[in-house]
Amino acid sequence: MKRRDFLKTTAVGAAGLSMLGLPFASEAAGKTINLTILHTNDQHSRIDPIPDDGRKYGGMGGMARRATLVESIRKQEANVLLLDAGDIWQGTPYFNFFGGEPEFKLMSQMKYDAATLGNHDFDNGLEGLQKQLPHAAFPFLVANYDFSNTILKDKFKPYKVFEKQGLRIGVFGLGIELAGLVSQNNYKETVYLDPVKKAEEMVQVLRENEKCHMVICLSHLGYSYKEEKIDDRKLAQQVSGIDLILGGHTHTFLDEPEVVRHAATGYDTMINQVGWSGIFLGRIDFQFNKKTKEKAGVRTAMLPVDNPVLTS
Repeated sequence: MKRRDFLKTTAVGAAGLSMLGLPFASEAAGKTINLTILHTNDQHSRIDPIPDDGRKYGGMGGMARRATLVESIRKQEANVLLLDAGDIWQGTPYFNFFGGEPEFKLMSQMKYDAATLGNHDFDNGLEGLQKQLPHAAFPFLVANYDFSNTILKDKFKPYKVFEKQGLRIGVFGLGIELAGLVSQNNYKETVYLDPVKKAEEMVQVLRENEKCHMVICLSHLGYSYKEEKIDDRKLAQQVSGIDLILGGHTHTFLDEPEVVRHAATGYDTMINQVGWSGIFLGRIDFQFNKKTKEKAGVRTAMLPVDNPVLTS
């Protein structure tokens, strides 16, 4: 399917939205739990819509429009998680003037459930991040950065468990290696830990200790690289037990989520990423058997944040 055709099928209107994927059986009503995952990545301080001046994606995006879209979905769905995969900061004068405060405040008003850290979230150094964290009413999750010897010690958690209708969803975060991307003066004594090993550890903790029925990774590793550098696709191939990787960093527009199968165990991991600047809102609806808590179906959509009906 061409991306232009995909955008047509996923356009949001007053009547609702069209979704791709496995349709949910009507007879399953009452026997299942529906979980709606909404996600963004690489927002890059894009608070206003992109100027409609002839450039690509002109007129799209804007945090007020996204807030309206998210709120409309929450009114329709009982179990919603809103997540972000990092690089919230850097890219517009809002960040240059206010240092990230409005981004965190607006995400808090949208009631984000969790986010992870991107490399640009270190652009004002550890001091700048520390200064703005009180404005974030949501947790930042990152399992493979050790801040023990920095001013941000104990400010972040590796994971969080959410419960929706008895369904336990474990969410953990992974960050990209900062060396070479970020000035060491900005991350100082932050230690980068092997994301594959930390992901294996998180899956074990969330599955065995926390008894989670679903595991989600918020990743700022990047979608795919030709070289050996770890990315979301390699992570899914090497670590069994992650149900969903919501990625960032590479600004990748995936027309549909990719499913990667672990060679040894056959475990399927879904990977998704929705570009950059809040142009699109990712939506993935999972259906679970109410009794067994096993996945029973999935639908996906990439929702353009540009509908005048929702923002008038």
